[in-house]
Amino acid sequence: MAERVREVAVEEADRLKNLTSDAARSGAYLYPIRGIAYFLSHKSLWRPLTSKLAPTMTLGLGITTFMFVFTYLPQAAVMAFTSGPLAAISAALLVLSESSTLITILSKTFLIEDALTDTFDGALLSKNTTDLVSEGRQIKAGGDPIAKLGKLVKKPLVKFAPKALIRYLMYLPLNFIPVVGTVVFVLLQGKKAGPAAHTRYFQLKQWNKSQQEKHIEQYRGAYTGFGVAAVLLELVPLASILFAFTNTVGAALWAADIENQHITNEGTAPRLREQAKKAE
Repeated sequence: MAERVREVAVEEADRLKNLTSDAARSGAYLYPIRGIAYFLSHKSLWRPLTSKLAPTMTLGLGITTFMFVFTYLPQAAVMAFTSGPLAAISAALLVLSESSTLITILSKTFLIEDALTDTFDGALLSKNTTDLVSEGRQIKAGGDPIAKLGKLVKKPLVKFAPKALIRYLMYLPLNFIPVVGTVVFVLLQGKKAGPAAHTRYFQLKQWNKSQQEKHIEQYRGAYTGFGVAAVLLELVPLASILFAFTNTVGAALWAADIENQHITNEGTAPRLREQAKKAE
């Protein structure tokens, strides 16, 4: 039995090593960072965010207050055994991180789903992928990319909750394990968040479930790299909603690079483009 456990552990370690290596080589983890720069330099992309600031800030204040009132002391007590004298600070940071994640999940589900779709489509239009965007919505003449967005023909098919919330709650106890637990938590969240970021892209490409799964599995490392970077940004206290929008822009830039064949370096992105053609 012990030998079997050791073999499984070695196999999982090798799989994680290969996944991490693929993610690093792909460069996809840079797209969330590129999304920040692109978002900040293109003011037209701010409009979907600013239109939702009031309700998301109200939701954020309510969730953060609730979390500190009802979960701070119990978590500080548990972390006293793992973090020692730093338990109070560690628990506060953990509560802020948990609040950010809950705010993001609930906002994406109930408040900003359409705004994120507009941001994704607008970023694609700004990268000259009008034909792709026109598969999912009407395109108006003139104006900036957001002004060109017409009525949705195809709305996103995937909601972020309750599945994302349940998964988050299942993985949450990992954070009580110093360092290693947090790393595993982020990796598990990132593995799901990466493919989810291209849900709209897959819809615009009109790929069926089988085509999507084949594409994602072929480039699991790249999607995990993107997802981990995106999750880390969305864990930043008080800025999770902003990063939800910049991550959406980053995902759109990645999709646009695949479509426009603008990637010239040797990495995963060119292979992604080739796979995209094969999947059609």
